[in-house]
Amino acid sequence: MTPEQLLQHHDQARLWGQAPGVVGGPDTAAAYQQAQAVRQLRQQRGEVAKGYKIGFTNRTLWQRYEVFGPMWGTVWDTGLGFAEPAASGTAEGQIDLTHTCQPRLEPEIVFGMKATPAANASLQQLFEAIDWIAPGFEVVQSHCLDWKFTATDTMADSGLHARLLVGQRLPVQQLAADAQALHTLLAQAQVTLFKNGQAVEQGTGTNVLDSPLNALHHFLKELRQCPGAVDLQAGDVITTGTWTDAWPLQVGENWRAEFSAPLGSLSAHTC
Repeated sequence: MTPEQLLQHHDQARLWGQAPGVVGGPDTAAAYQQAQAVRQLRQQRGEVAKGYKIGFTNRTLWQRYEVFGPMWGTVWDTGLGFAEPAASGTAEGQIDLTHTCQPRLEPEIVFGMKATPAANASLQQLFEAIDWIAPGFEVVQSHCLDWKFTATDTMADSGLHARLLVGQRLPVQQLAADAQALHTLLAQAQVTLFKNGQAVEQGTGTNVLDSPLNALHHFLKELRQCPGAVDLQAGDVITTGTWTDAWPLQVGENWRAEFSAPLGSLSAHTC
């Protein structure tokens, strides 16, 4: 499938109609180059890349989806939103499911960058390049029927990314004095996910490559090994992977994620 065809299927929320592995092919590097070509097409028509998503960082899901390692894709201005503070203390927002294909919801931790991390950055150097962290909802999607795909399919499919809603942004220096403290805070944190007021699943930060900070560190190395990929920049937003399973979405639902203090809570209405 050409980059133009991939983008057309994305825009029209159409299934690929191919068996798993056909579109992604056998080669990881080639699959990412397909995604890079789609990224260029989206930029050429005026969309603005705002950062990245990291996927399949949750090891508890690898067997279920038959994908056994992380992958990544681009976050776009056209799918990025920021929730508003509410009297309840939970940031609230809306998620538009228009033109999404088999959408699912994931509660995640999102990082905002204030600088490009140093070359071969240590965990501490990476920590020093972070501006804020926030709870988030990523809407993921698959153009493979019934979410049956190969790892390379997910890479060619723009990292399965559709939308990102970011909750209250917390300055990282207020949360932790150094990388080890932030790693521990996030690893020990938990989240409870609610659908229409009913708790549906709990997750923990250790699910995400031992912590979302570790996931970000792993991703940085992978990104810098991909030919043509744009490095992390000041202002970039990176969402680091789900703490629970990905839950199917329909219009008219209300979702809430309650993370351990001090990370906060986020609610969203689908429309």
